[in-house]
Amino acid sequence: MEEVDPSDGLGDDAPKAALSSVFYLQDVRRDGDRVFYYGESLVPERALMREAWPAFREAGYEIRHVGVRHGTEVLVAEPISPGPDGVPWKNLALFVATVVSTLLVGAFAWYYVPVSAALENPLVVLQAWPFTAAVLGVLSVHELGHYAMGRYHDVDVSLPYLIPFLFPFGTLGAVIRMRGQMPNRKVLFDIGVAGPLAGLAATVVVTAVGLSLPPMEVPARLLDGSGQVIVFNNPPLLELIAAALGRPTMYQDPTLTIHPVIIGGWVGMFFTVLNLLPVGQLDGGHMVRAMLGERQESLAALVPLGLFAIAGYLHYGRGLGLNDSVGLWAFWGLFATAIAYNGPADPIDEAPLGWPRIAVGLATFALGALCFLLVPIQVGTV
Repeated sequence: MEEVDPSDGLGDDAPKAALSSVFYLQDVRRDGDRVFYYGESLVPERALMREAWPAFREAGYEIRHVGVRHGTEVLVAEPISPGPDGVPWKNLALFVATVVSTLLVGAFAWYYVPVSAALENPLVVLQAWPFTAAVLGVLSVHELGHYAMGRYHDVDVSLPYLIPFLFPFGTLGAVIRMRGQMPNRKVLFDIGVAGPLAGLAATVVVTAVGLSLPPMEVPARLLDGSGQVIVFNNPPLLELIAAALGRPTMYQDPTLTIHPVIIGGWVGMFFTVLNLLPVGQLDGGHMVRAMLGERQESLAALVPLGLFAIAGYLHYGRGLGLNDSVGLWAFWGLFATAIAYNGPADPIDEAPLGWPRIAVGLATFALGALCFLLVPIQVGTV
């Protein structure tokens, strides 16, 4: 790490002047493109960032408070990332792994491909490509909505990281990383709401396509056997789309079942509900933080209680078991409790949102409510 003259820093008078009014500077060091400032803050951290951030941003840098080292406070200024640096190998590897996992789960669980057939000819799993395209399509469009809006506002965000998994969907979803500071509540809201709206648009399209496709035939070997079956109940939005198209969502004939592409739409609706929970780093947490300001913390504290209440009502009020979504909501109650301590991003500028964005936020939560079911998943025996 190279030591430089404290009066130099970035070599720009504006950042130095902004910093000097709120930070007693003792030392400056460079490590490649990063500049470290050592000293003592003269104001609280939020006030420090609010005063220094705009000038550094104008100079093409993000400045962050990284803590105290050896009794001295440290700030680091890093160049704003213009986009992916080189080939995003980790993103690509996870994408390929998730394509493989969704193809395998789609083939075995939704296209009824026998394991023996796949062992004889592994390419037979490729017939599940519509399922893979549907599931990854709605999840990727959701995350790319965040990514595009983040880049539009010059916030440093990563490309989506898809997460491979096993049954029933072959994936746990996708995430992006927001590495830059959030300039204001408007930007926080725009990035937060872009994902659910983009994902819902893709979900409606995928659901409509799936409903338009012919049903799948259930093999006789499954009809004659017995075992556990997972039932995915239809949320109101799926029923509305089916009614608008005049298409069925189930068949009286036990040898027929819905096309697996519809499951991609179901996944989009289910993940929309979870993402819109107003807690932690979830989309709903960011949106409500932007809409309500610091009052979001009070609402976030109620979310785990609400989820536990749903689980309790289903179990004690309706007599349902853990496999009838009781365990699902109890798990999300625990998860919401854990992530509530790591709240949404704190914007530098706390200026409130205007009514147009408030209206968009309320409409987004209303659309999310159309995706909600008390009992989305049930496990039964046939």
